[in-house]
Amino acid sequence: MYGWIWRHLPGNTLVRALISLVLVLATVFVLFQYVFPWAEPLLPFGDVTVDQN
Repeated sequence: MYGWIWRHLPGNTLVRALISLVLVLATVFVLFQYVFPWAEPLLPFGDVTVDQN
């Protein structure tokens, strides 16, 4: 999959590397701003079974 993306990016190696970096940063931004906050209430991380003594 990564090879397919790399072959379809325009430009030489430096331009491809910069575009790849921008794509990775955009993906991380979207995950932290929209996907993780949406999914957090659906995850059972608040359901702990350890008692406080």
